[in-house]
Amino acid sequence: MKIVVLDGYTLNPGDLSWDELKALGDVVVYDRTSADKTAERIGDAEIVFTNKTVINKEVLDACPAVKFIGLLATGYNVVDVQAAKGKGIPVVNIPTYGTAAVGQFVTALLLEICHHIGEHSQSVKAGDWTNNADWCYWNHPLIELSGKTMGIIGFGRIGQQTAVIAQALGMRVLANDSYQNEALESETLKYASLDELFAKSHVISLHCPLLDSTQGIINKQNISKMRDGVIIINTSRGPLVVEEDLAEALNSGKVYAAGVDVVSAEPIKADNPLLQAKHCIITPHIAWAPIESRSRLLNIAVDNLKAFLTNAPVNVVNK
Repeated sequence: MKIVVLDGYTLNPGDLSWDELKALGDVVVYDRTSADKTAERIGDAEIVFTNKTVINKEVLDACPAVKFIGLLATGYNVVDVQAAKGKGIPVVNIPTYGTAAVGQFVTALLLEICHHIGEHSQSVKAGDWTNNADWCYWNHPLIELSGKTMGIIGFGRIGQQTAVIAQALGMRVLANDSYQNEALESETLKYASLDELFAKSHVISLHCPLLDSTQGIINKQNISKMRDGVIIINTSRGPLVVEEDLAEALNSGKVYAAGVDVVSAEPIKADNPLLQAKHCIITPHIAWAPIESRSRLLNIAVDNLKAFLTNAPVNVVNK
């Protein structure tokens, strides 16, 4: 059985092992694959794994041996799932692997905004504390989160994990989701409409999928509904944010600060307006990337293939 991994580098830049996958067949791992090489590299392989490399109908038509497509991610928009379904090819994803890691990263972005820890450390190393007249100083206003409200848009596993951490910091949580599990509500956690969430939240964290209904949900109109000085965190999908509108709100001070781990086009384009916006932390899509999280993802990917080989496929997104 031939197995091809089209873009394995971001998952495994060398600190994990492909051995469990190699035990299942003849494996070829490419670090990355361009669109013009996709069909050629799949060739007569029966099993294909992809992270961000697009597998469209044209590729599927050119590669009739394919029997299984495994995502090395949760999102599956890079695969034409209906074309695959028409050919009887299951497309399977990794529904959950980085819940703890992403919740932790949201908190890291938020705490950096509140305390500017990195910048203060650099200031000390540059001699500013040594030469300071007082025993302490701070270069930015410092923010205490206890007693403030975090609005969480999208209240699945990661949203719920983020809420646990926020409540541990003494915050109240307003959650918005199309599905409401009332058993999760408490004195410090309530479901709310989007408008209520926008109006009352000191911090807004995005954890919803990218759908027609959520694309551009952070836009000029909705930002106008938010309290002055709101903090916005996005570790979900870049296109949830209209970046020009967020940059304008940051520069005007309507939004106090933002922390984004995802942007509309990745790698980020040089003309992305957030690069020049005030008080905007941008990280290169790494919330998912601790070795523990990536190891879990790889193990689930192998388990997905094993389940398929026993005629009991799991995590199929195109049933």
